[in-house]
Amino acid sequence: MNGVTIGQAAAFVGVTVKTVRHYHQLGLVDEPRRDGSGYRRYGSDELLRLVQVRTLAAAGVPLAEIGPLLDADAERFTAALADVERRLNDRIAELTARRDTLQRLADGDRALLPDRACAVLDRMPGLGLSPDYVAAQREALVLARALVPEGFDGFVAQLEHCLDDPEFVDLAKRGQEAEDWEPDDPRIEELAAAMADRYLANPALLGDPASLRAWTRASAQYRLINHHREERAPVSARLTALTEARLRSAGVLAPHRSAEVPVPHRQRR
Repeated sequence: MNGVTIGQAAAFVGVTVKTVRHYHQLGLVDEPRRDGSGYRRYGSDELLRLVQVRTLAAAGVPLAEIGPLLDADAERFTAALADVERRLNDRIAELTARRDTLQRLADGDRALLPDRACAVLDRMPGLGLSPDYVAAQREALVLARALVPEGFDGFVAQLEHCLDDPEFVDLAKRGQEAEDWEPDDPRIEELAAAMADRYLANPALLGDPASLRAWTRASAQYRLINHHREERAPVSARLTALTEARLRSAGVLAPHRSAEVPVPHRQRR
């Protein structure tokens, strides 16, 4: 009987014997008859089928779809290949996005935040703001982007206005110093008053109306972000509460991020 053994067939086609047997189990390739010695002999028909299955599998066609695909007519075969190609392109796009995320992870913040937000964070150390301040802002930005995406751009713009305001930056630095005060230090009330006055004197520091409305609608998310790190920074928590109270008494509706993230309050440590 003409033909080759399963080992030879696997070697000719470029797969393993185990793979050939797996193709048999799935019904993708019929098992040839045994010869007089009890060995299965693979002829040209079986080898052709093995090559076809191996080629389609290597191209990304799921094994479950290969049998019907090989048994289809030319029109159905072409349409099926087009569908496989579309799915492969989707997978390639997904993998490319994952690779890009890994590359951004190596660059720190840029895995979780857009370039504009990263640029804001990059400015802070040069203005004399502490690593704790920057870290707190980073965490607040990440949380804001995930929990209140419709208010995120406005938040970033608000931070930009804050960093452009020298008086606000000075107040933020004083807020950093306040972390070493006792929670009942009377200077905290004075600093809260100064912060609230600065917000009211420069309304851009409060955020644009659309962003404020987004945060007002997302009051639960606002509270989560506003109370982040609270237990680790009791002075910041009190400073935030006092500043917010003064702003509310001046007619600023809550929730308002004005005293939540840009000011060195409860998120600072």
